[in-house]
Formats: sequence, structure tokens, C-alpha cells
Amino acid sequence: MSHPAPYPIGLADEITRQLHLLADHVAVLPPDQATQVIAHILNPDDGLLDSVTGLVSVSSTFAKVQAEGGVLPAEVWLALGRAAMDLDAVGGDLDEHRATLLRFGAQPATGAAKPPAPAPLVVRRHR
Repeated sequence: MSHPAPYPIGLADEITRQLHLLADHVAVLPPDQATQVIAHILNPDDGLLDSVTGLVSVSSTFAKVQAEGGVLPAEVWLALGRAAMDLDAVGGDLDEHRATLLRFGAQPATGAAKPPAPAPLVVRRHR
């Protein structure tokens, strides 16, 4: 039985730890800074979401080869392929709002200014 490669697993663990740390920071940053970070995460060219989508896509390609060889069930490959496509679609949906996030994040923080009126939330359902 082969042993898992320690470096890639350690790297995945470290990235996961860093993602938790980033989420903790976003939760407490001032709104303008949090918005800048979120816009950076959603950058369609080299943002975190795009990188995760690419990782899931590579994983799907790997799983396809393994499924074709009978090592993994085809359902694993199909699930990873669906996940990659769903992440790509989510990235596309969010990309249309990136400019707004960048614009909002570029505004200087104003402590005494009146906050904008709350807007009603709209829920879009897909499927």
C-alpha cells in the first residue's frame, strides 16, 4: 500500500488553515477593507475562487482517468465535474458584481457618515 505524499497533503492542510484565517479576518474587517478582500477573492483572472475552481477541475480530470481505469467509481468523476461546472457558473454570476465591490471598497471609510438605507434582498433561484 502506498503512503500519501506528505508535501501535497501538508500544503492542502496549510491552505485550508489559511482560508479559515482569511474568513476570520473578513468577518471582522471594516466594511471597505472586507469589500476589497472579497473583490480580490472573486477576481476572475487570478482570484481565490478561480483557483479553487481550477483545482476542482484538475481533480475531475484526474478522477476521469482513474474512473476509466476502474480505480474510482464513475460517480466520483461525475460529481467532481459537476462541482467544477457549478463553481465556474457561480464565478460567472459573481463576476458581474466585482466592479461594484471594487468601487465600494475604494471609497474611504467614513465613521460619522449616515449609512446607506438598507435594500430589500432578492433571492434568485436557479434550476
